[in-house]
Amino acid sequence: MSGTRTQGRIRVGVIGASSSGGWATYAHLPALQVLPQYALTAVSTTRKASAEETARRFGVPHAFEGAEALVTHPDVDLVVVSVKTPEHDRWVRAAIHAGKHVFCEWPLGASLSQTTELHALAEKAGVRHAIGLQRRLAPSVRYLRDLVAEGYLGKLRSVTLNAAMPPLGARRAANVAYTADVANGASALTIFTAHYLDMVLHAVGELREFSAVVARQFDHTTLIETGEVLPVSTPDQVLLSGTLRDGAVLSAHFEAGKRNGGAILWMLTGTEGDLVVTEDYQLLAARGDGQPLAPLPVPERYSWLPLGGLDPEAHRMAHVYAGFARDLAEGTRTAPDFTDAVGRYRLLDAIQRSSDTGQRQVWNG
Repeated sequence: MSGTRTQGRIRVGVIGASSSGGWATYAHLPALQVLPQYALTAVSTTRKASAEETARRFGVPHAFEGAEALVTHPDVDLVVVSVKTPEHDRWVRAAIHAGKHVFCEWPLGASLSQTTELHALAEKAGVRHAIGLQRRLAPSVRYLRDLVAEGYLGKLRSVTLNAAMPPLGARRAANVAYTADVANGASALTIFTAHYLDMVLHAVGELREFSAVVARQFDHTTLIETGEVLPVSTPDQVLLSGTLRDGAVLSAHFEAGKRNGGAILWMLTGTEGDLVVTEDYQLLAARGDGQPLAPLPVPERYSWLPLGGLDPEAHRMAHVYAGFARDLAEGTRTAPDFTDAVGRYRLLDAIQRSSDTGQRQVWNG
């Protein structure tokens, strides 16, 4: 296994670091740049010029057209897979085969079976792994988790999440055209729902039982740049109602393709008070009866690095990398990993099964 470090730093190669934008250059590379535990050593895209432009912009020594050379390069300890979902399987397998640690964007695979197999391969190879479920490690979410556990709200009574976003609707960009085909594993259920549901359940505890509706209301989608019309087989709405293991009631609605007024709001009610998480991850709280919600500052100890000039999304991503560096050094499991990916995909399958059968699911995941 690759384990040699440059001055004790974890050397990182990022697959999918397009110079024209994308999640890698928006979140991963800026996060890695500010963390002293890491050294960005390689980037790759499908075009040499794009890779070289990204390398110049971020001061990366190696730029590759295609990911094969990056995965096997001796100056890479950790391979970051930040490409379209259908391509995750190929490059995660390649990284594992090369004996490299691997960080894959969510979802790990395009299906539960693919996700389970990749997890088993990584475990057998003895490489460390991380998955891009970064919202659970946001400072305010970790603080909320502790507040709930310490009884700030008294006994938790209810958790409500309303999440509506414009993407994946009647119109979408050509670079996400693949999200129209359910076989590609990228939909409002597998991406949008999974990200926010993971954040909520990691903070308040897992489900005990639930019912779900998974709906597809767009039969076709139009590509914005070309006007091409594609058939749609992926869902765009997910409705979930159930109870948590401690008896609290959970209600969640995830809606893609929102034309106007998209928003995300998370509310918690307890016997002693209320908490609200705003779309920008700020906390509002009140205790007692009839009190106005007021900002609840997050203690500095919950931020593992200053925000500085980072975009908030990159700052949340940096917390996953900070946790992963600690995991490598101390043998811990701070960052979400492929084990978590399997568990969350099992839940997604159960949500789909509840919708398909109309049957309430008892959940022991």
